[in-house]
Amino acid sequence: MRPARTCRAILAGAWMIGGSVSAVAATPASKLYVVTIENMQFTPQKLTVHVGDRVEWTNKDLVPHTATADAKAFDSHSIAPNASWKFVAHHAGEYSYGCTFHPTMKGTLTVVP
Repeated sequence: MRPARTCRAILAGAWMIGGSVSAVAATPASKLYVVTIENMQFTPQKLTVHVGDRVEWTNKDLVPHTATADAKAFDSHSIAPNASWKFVAHHAGEYSYGCTFHPTMKGTLTVVP
């Protein structure tokens, strides 16, 4: 079956069983943002993402760190050296966070609709 026919067959099948394909086409793809932990700081220190985007904290220091929101909206727990942790931003808001092991390390994650 050629690709155009395959697509039409899938769309026709979805219509016949009452499915909806328009919602899938209208949903934008999420993006991945990386926060680097290095030299006892988060870089970037302030980051703005959209609901549904993913944020990855990558630890390039020689000691473990955490990315823990002050309001406990997220908590990476211990991120070992040369390891990372991912978070999906499900709710809009501004989240101050820090490292529970090193209280001087601070960052802000802003999630917009």
